[in-house]
Amino acid sequence: MSKQTIYDRYKTGEIYDGKRAVWVPQPRQEEFMRRTEDEVLFGGAAGGGKSDALVIEALRQITKPWYKGLILRRTYPQLKELIGKSRQFYPQIDPKAEFNKTEHTWYFSSGAQIIFGSMNNEDAKYNYQGQAYDYIAFDELTQFTFPMYDYLRSRNRPNGPGMRCYMRASANPGGIGHGWVKEMFITPAPPMTRMLKEVVVENDDGSVETRRMTRIFVPSKVKDNPALMRNDPNYIFRMAAMSEAEKKALLYGDWDSYVGQFFSEWKNDPDHYRDHIGTHVIEPFDPPEHWRYYRSFDWGFRKPFSCGWWAVDRDGVAYRIHEFYGCKRDRPDTGVELNPSEVFAEIAKLERTHPYLRGREFIGVADPACWNRQTGKSVAQEAAEQGVPFTKGDNERVAGWIQCHERFKFGPDGRARIRIFKTCRDFIRTVPALMANEHHAEDVDTTGEDHIADEFRYFAMRNPCAPLKRPPPDPRRKNPAHTILDVPIEDL
Repeated sequence: MSKQTIYDRYKTGEIYDGKRAVWVPQPRQEEFMRRTEDEVLFGGAAGGGKSDALVIEALRQITKPWYKGLILRRTYPQLKELIGKSRQFYPQIDPKAEFNKTEHTWYFSSGAQIIFGSMNNEDAKYNYQGQAYDYIAFDELTQFTFPMYDYLRSRNRPNGPGMRCYMRASANPGGIGHGWVKEMFITPAPPMTRMLKEVVVENDDGSVETRRMTRIFVPSKVKDNPALMRNDPNYIFRMAAMSEAEKKALLYGDWDSYVGQFFSEWKNDPDHYRDHIGTHVIEPFDPPEHWRYYRSFDWGFRKPFSCGWWAVDRDGVAYRIHEFYGCKRDRPDTGVELNPSEVFAEIAKLERTHPYLRGREFIGVADPACWNRQTGKSVAQEAAEQGVPFTKGDNERVAGWIQCHERFKFGPDGRARIRIFKTCRDFIRTVPALMANEHHAEDVDTTGEDHIADEFRYFAMRNPCAPLKRPPPDPRRKNPAHTILDVPIEDL
């Protein structure tokens, strides 16, 4: 892209083509719309002009009569704003375009279509079964689960010759899909860095084809939207006045802090991995043999299973020293479908061979459901036969989450009573990403990837810790959030 953007040329009057342009991308929107990757995530903070870009990008191929574009939100009421944007721009682009309110579809003079759709639950993804869309856009991608997004990938295919098939999305931090979106677009590479993934397809004749799929994250913040800043200069200050979590997520696009985060205490500060101050993630070390050792477990077959190993020091501080998580690679929240005997044989092998585990005696605690006998042996019996015994965990959810919160809190010395080895990648990926249940704030949203959190909860209930003692507030301290101005109201 040249240093002079389309937006710059528009402001100087270069882009008119006989009449004023209907819509011109601002610099960061232009960067997003120039991308050629298969999948692009646009966003990070609120107010960056993301939704406008998705709605306009859908117009790219409307001159092709067989073109079909799809723009998605989680619920239909959330689509109203996007449809409103389309009503503002689409008729100016094609005066003969018509919007069918019942079908939520624009029909263009060429025969092309742009559909506005929703998926309010995972089963709703099958409403798109058998369909093909050249362009698929998710507005607020973190409101969707990975299976929803993954299924729609299979619908991203050409409706005619010469079509470009690609997917685009916008997102702010937070939401039920925060974890998998962060893992797919944010964690692997810095912003504006193209990521490659080799996909292998085996043909009927035994031959193999390989193709590189590409994705990228294009960051956007409120200051990337000069039109908004010009029309409402106070917008950024209203955002700055929000709670700390909201401000970090929506103003600064911080993917480690966001509204609705269940474990808002979570901190991952690489600068303090060695001194353990102000961070839950630390450098691994070989723990002393005289510490107490635990093994916690949550069973899963089509969903992931999770086994975590813990060392507890003489002060009661718990260290997560290793984990074994049965999740398919590149498919969050999807189990590897191993039978119990295979899982526990591997766990037994790890306890014989892993340098942090071998030679230790473990106290095992597991989900009480492991003792259910639907057919044949229970999961717990399979474990015992492999030399990996467990006792029933306490499955009281609210009390368990309180214990988890207590361990995450930082004491007066700046250290928490739980510390996670940085090698426990799936704990670090899934537990901080959990959202609070919108109907029961003291519980997690179980539609998230909560298997490691459940296993952690069983361990926390087996090793309860007392609440941290906080010093009483100083009654002399003034609240800096409230300042009384002794100024006549007419002068304000």
